[in-house]
Amino acid sequence: MALLTSYAYAKLSVRYPCAGGTVVFIDRAFGIDLATGSLNLMLWLSYLVTIALYASAFGSYAATFFPGAQPWLTHVLISVGIILPAVINILNSEIVSKSETFVVVIKLILLALVIVAGAPYVDISRVAPSTWGGPLSLVAGGMVIFVAYEGFELIANAGADVRNPRRTLPWAFYSCVGFVIVLYLLVAVITVGSVPADVIAASKDYALAEAAKPALGHTGFVIVAIAALLATFSAINATIYGNARLGYSLATNGELPAFLGRRTWNRPISGVLATTTLALLLANLVDLHAIAIMGSAGFLVIFAAVNAAAFKLGKRIGANRMVTGFASLACVAAMVTLLVHTYEDDPRALWIFLAMIGASVAFELIFPRLTGRGLRLNNHRVEDDADPKRSVS
Repeated sequence: MALLTSYAYAKLSVRYPCAGGTVVFIDRAFGIDLATGSLNLMLWLSYLVTIALYASAFGSYAATFFPGAQPWLTHVLISVGIILPAVINILNSEIVSKSETFVVVIKLILLALVIVAGAPYVDISRVAPSTWGGPLSLVAGGMVIFVAYEGFELIANAGADVRNPRRTLPWAFYSCVGFVIVLYLLVAVITVGSVPADVIAASKDYALAEAAKPALGHTGFVIVAIAALLATFSAINATIYGNARLGYSLATNGELPAFLGRRTWNRPISGVLATTTLALLLANLVDLHAIAIMGSAGFLVIFAAVNAAAFKLGKRIGANRMVTGFASLACVAAMVTLLVHTYEDDPRALWIFLAMIGASVAFELIFPRLTGRGLRLNNHRVEDDADPKRSVS
C-alpha cells in the first residue's frame, strides 16, 4: 500500500512540484472546503502523533540504560526526547538538515550489523506460515505500524527544489519505499526468528535490542539501543521541523490560528512551540499502542485522499486510474480493518482516533466563523492545469 501510494505521490509531485506537498495535492483536486480543510488539519495532527510515537520509543530505549527505573523516569526521558530537538529547531534549524544524513548512515550501519550477525541465529520454524495468525489479524497488525512508512510523503515537499523532478522524484519515492520494505522485513525476520515470542512480548518496547543478544550478547543490546535513540531522535528532530512549517503553511491559508504563521528570526518559532507542547501531552498521556493506531489510521485517511486526488487528476498528471483508484480503496479497506480490530482489542484507542477526526472537523467548522478568516489557496507556486507554462498562487 505504501508502494501504491508512492506512485500517486510521484505523479502528483512531478506535475505540481511545490513545498506544499500533500496539502496542495488535495486542494488542487477537491478545492478548499470543510472536507479538505479537515484533512489538512488531520495531517498536521497526525504528525503530532508520530512525534509522540517516536518519543515514546526514545523513552523506552533510553530507559534500558537505567535498570529498575521508575515509570516517571521514562516520562522524563520521553519529554527530553521532544524538548531537546525543539530547542535545536529554535536555535538553529540548519543543524536539522545537516545532521540527518550523518545520523541516517550511522543507524543503517548499526542495523546492518544486527541483521548480518543475527541471520545465523534465525530459527526458520518461528516464521513458518503455521505460526501466523488469521488474515484479519495479519492485516490489522500490519496497519497498526503503518505509520512507520509515512515519511516518504515528505519527499513531495522538496519537489520545488529538485533539479530534474520528472526523473528524480519518481526514483526517490520508489527507491525509498522499496528499500524500507526490504529493511523492515529483514529486521522483522531477525527479531521473530531469533527471539522467543514470550520474550518479544515482555520487551515489546525494545524488542529489536533483544534480537541482537543471541549473536552479539549485551554489547549487541547496547548497540541497538544506541541506534534506536539516534533513529528516534533524528525522526523527532525532522518531524518537528516539518510540522512547524506545515503549520505555518496552513496558518497562512487561514486554516490554523494566525500566530502559527508568524516568523521569528526567519523561523516558525510559534509553530515549533505549539508542536512541542501538543506532542508532549500526547506522548505522556496516551499509551504507545493507542498512539501507533492514531498515527496509522490518520495517515491511511490522508493517503486514501491523496490516491483519490491522483485518480481525479489522472489525465492531467499522467497517472493510471486503475492503480490510483485501487490504492485509494485499499487504504480505506485497511483503515476499516484496523478500526474493527481496534474496537475489539482496544476500544479506547478507537475513541481517541475518532475524537481526532471530530476535533479536525469541529475546528474547521468553528475557527473561520470565530475569526472571520476565509480559507484561501496558499502562496506556493504550482503549475496551472490549463497551461503548464503559467503558474498560479
